[in-house]
Amino acid sequence: MASSATFAKLDAASSTWIGRQSLSSRPQPSSRLAPSRVSLPIRAGHYTDELLKTAKTIASPGRGILAVDESNATCGKRLDSIGLGNTETNRQAYRQLLLTTPGLGEYISGAILFEETLYQSTTDGKKMVDCLVEQNIVPGIKVDKGLVPLPGSNNESWCQGLDGLASRTSEYYKQGARFAKWRTVVSIPCGPSALAVKEAAWGLARYAAISQDSGLVPIVEPEILLDGDHGIERTLEVAEKVWSEVIFYLAENNVVFEGILLKPSMVTPGAEHKERASPETIANHTLTMLRRRIPPAVPGIMFLSGGQSEVEATLNLNAMNQSPNPWHVSFSYARALQNSVLKTWKGQPENVEAAQKALLVRAKANSLAQLGKYTGEDESAEAKKGMFVKGYTY
Repeated sequence: MASSATFAKLDAASSTWIGRQSLSSRPQPSSRLAPSRVSLPIRAGHYTDELLKTAKTIASPGRGILAVDESNATCGKRLDSIGLGNTETNRQAYRQLLLTTPGLGEYISGAILFEETLYQSTTDGKKMVDCLVEQNIVPGIKVDKGLVPLPGSNNESWCQGLDGLASRTSEYYKQGARFAKWRTVVSIPCGPSALAVKEAAWGLARYAAISQDSGLVPIVEPEILLDGDHGIERTLEVAEKVWSEVIFYLAENNVVFEGILLKPSMVTPGAEHKERASPETIANHTLTMLRRRIPPAVPGIMFLSGGQSEVEATLNLNAMNQSPNPWHVSFSYARALQNSVLKTWKGQPENVEAAQKALLVRAKANSLAQLGKYTGEDESAEAKKGMFVKGYTY
């Protein structure tokens, strides 16, 4: 999108747009010019009905998303925590354990995969994608190419991966994927700068439009990192700014809102803030942000856990579902579903069944939270341990 704005030095302490011309003061067309002809955009083509159906399936009552899309490097860190080497065989064994868990489809509606897993089969030759489909779990795929430094910013990042995305998403669709995920991040300690916010929003919007054209429901994820010692009101301020930009650019790119899913961070204090917030406080601030910024046409809000403990993520989700919402409010968790599983499995074949039961425990707990019926009773001490890692990368 062309812009004639000229920007001054960004103030890292503010999330406002700083420049000699803001987005709200666009030049008006001259009255001497002929009026422009208005054309109505045609979006998503013959995939529109399928996109809406896919989004509705994922946003179904009592179900959420299992995120298994860690890069091979990050998966290697997980395996290393239980004494396993980062080999394709070990990654296959772990992902097979997760995706073949009997009864998983009762609580899980979608699974986000890394590219390796999308094309992988189980040890007995069955495609991982088919294992999911048999349980009415929609296969998804991580399509971004990771974070790199953003020149001109306050030590912030931008997400790469738009080059070649159209051809990749088309191939992923042929392989059985029906939704996609693109994660970018916003750092409050780094400002965030207006440049970083706009870059995040524009990249997410282009990705969403391209994914829909390929038949994939895009999950839109601008993660506001937990890093920092700021209070919950500051997080709310930044979240509102970020989501206003994201929604604006999604509309500018003619994205079909009924065929997307959002993956926001919960509005919480920074991980290093001196005071903790209750689930009720987090729910109130998070829902306030959503009601102010997110159109009701969006079918599902699938929260990320972002380093919260397994129990914290579930309690907070439950608090948000104590009254009706305009959207399906659910989960898209990685660590908050997998932490107990890994520590139960320990890389031992004889522990697979116990590890799968641990996954079902966490999946069921979050299913109950989506329905507003989670109590938090009988949770283990391990499930209550925080998983925040400063500067965490996938």
